[in-house]
Amino acid sequence: MFCMEYVFILFHFAVRLNANREVIGILRGYDAFMNIVLSDAYEVAKNGDQVKIDMAVVRGNSINIVEGVDRI
Repeated sequence: MFCMEYVFILFHFAVRLNANREVIGILRGYDAFMNIVLSDAYEVAKNGDQVKIDMAVVRGNSINIVEGVDRI
């Protein structure tokens, strides 16, 4: 049986945070409070530079926008 709650796992997501920060990575998990875990992630700086982050845990309270980029 197909479970809809796992449909977006393994998608690339761009997560825009407060203070105009952005983290892009592969969605590995989430919870009821919209806390998310991204693997193979990187932070995009305001000048366009990318800083590699292996694993990012983002607090749901900090998230402004979640945008699907593509499927792996």
